[in-house]
Amino acid sequence: MDQTKLNGSKCVKLFGAPWPITIIACVVVWAAMFLGLLGTDMASTIVIMLAIGVPLYELGKRIPIWNSYIGGGILLAFLGTAVLNHFAVIPEKYVKSIDLFTGKGGFLTVFIIILISGSVLSLDRKTLLKSFVGYFPAILGGVGVAMLFGVIAGLFFNVSPYRIITHYVLPIMGGGNGGGAVPLSQMYESVTGRSKDEYYNFAVIILTIANIYAILAAALLNKVGNYKKSWTGDKFTLLRGDTKTESAKKEAVVPSIADIGAGFMLAFSSYAGGVLISKYILPVVTKFIFGKQVKIHALACMILLVVILAATGVIPENIRMGAKRLQSFFSSCMTLVIMVGVGVDLSISELVDAITSWGNLLIPLFVVIGAILGSALVGYLVGFYPIDTAVTAGLCMANRGGSGDLAVLGAAERMGLMAYAQLSSRLGGAIILIIGSICFAFML
Repeated sequence: MDQTKLNGSKCVKLFGAPWPITIIACVVVWAAMFLGLLGTDMASTIVIMLAIGVPLYELGKRIPIWNSYIGGGILLAFLGTAVLNHFAVIPEKYVKSIDLFTGKGGFLTVFIIILISGSVLSLDRKTLLKSFVGYFPAILGGVGVAMLFGVIAGLFFNVSPYRIITHYVLPIMGGGNGGGAVPLSQMYESVTGRSKDEYYNFAVIILTIANIYAILAAALLNKVGNYKKSWTGDKFTLLRGDTKTESAKKEAVVPSIADIGAGFMLAFSSYAGGVLISKYILPVVTKFIFGKQVKIHALACMILLVVILAATGVIPENIRMGAKRLQSFFSSCMTLVIMVGVGVDLSISELVDAITSWGNLLIPLFVVIGAILGSALVGYLVGFYPIDTAVTAGLCMANRGGSGDLAVLGAAERMGLMAYAQLSSRLGGAIILIIGSICFAFML
């Protein structure tokens, strides 16, 4: 248990501070919140999210069985926030401010940008190129086995293979709600002539159930990795045998405050570059070459841009390590804030309503298991650690997109793999849309 000294004697630490300080801070915030004295501005929202998340996180670290096998503090912060919101413990105006701050307010995107830049720039060229080359086969392996396991499960519930693939596998593996279920429902309507609402309402239920399975599975895989060290790496790279660990990188170059500032600038300018490529350069070029515009999500374009910067070696080592140190701060201290933000977005009532039949409960479970096994197997064959590949190429395909990625990586304690998770949600989701268009057209 973390301890520090307070007035010369040992004292238990909560979230890095002596427990009296942390408890008093949280009590002050809760009091101000219940009295309605705090506003809905950024400062008020962040401190409210901390006051909600810290007690849940510290409690989750100490509950027997839960802390070892279920997901610990991070998962309790996520699910506990959803439960508090469901029973209206958090005042409504602060629920709205948290949801706005995390989503439309852009903090979720800020968090992902910083984690992408830090995780990619910290890799050496050899590891970087090898890992990205083998990653897409791992995604396809997860999708293929997820389909196989889903079809097998469907046989026990008299569900046709076509419906399993179109109504279960595709929504689950499709990159979340906005990037998967919504465009799939529109595609379903345009191809079949049936209502998109009919498809979407069912797909979002199945996706919600699978998202919970993915988060719980991530926590379980992390536990397995702690026992089977040979199945996982340093939680920052997928490639087996990569000996340049995180600690070695830190010892090589210790970034200054200026280096961290430069890493901050580089991260967000790379995002701007990704937006430029996504919304202008790529559509113009593809329109000229193919006669039709092709668009890829800005974050996916950002990843490709940062990969190029890292692979060409144009970014000095001290700035790369500055970006990495910034990522380390966000992944260690701000993950808790993000878990509260995505927890508010999880509807407990929607989840309860989703449990309508054994088929809807078990078929998504089989699909998620298939995604884990397929991605892990192919990942191992291409030289990856199976657990890290299963978390990113498997579970980050089977969750609810960006917020699901954060919950999965948080439960797996692998925030350093954010770049791969985003490739699954963005480019992997695009692969699912292509598969969906084929399935809707030819499997009627």
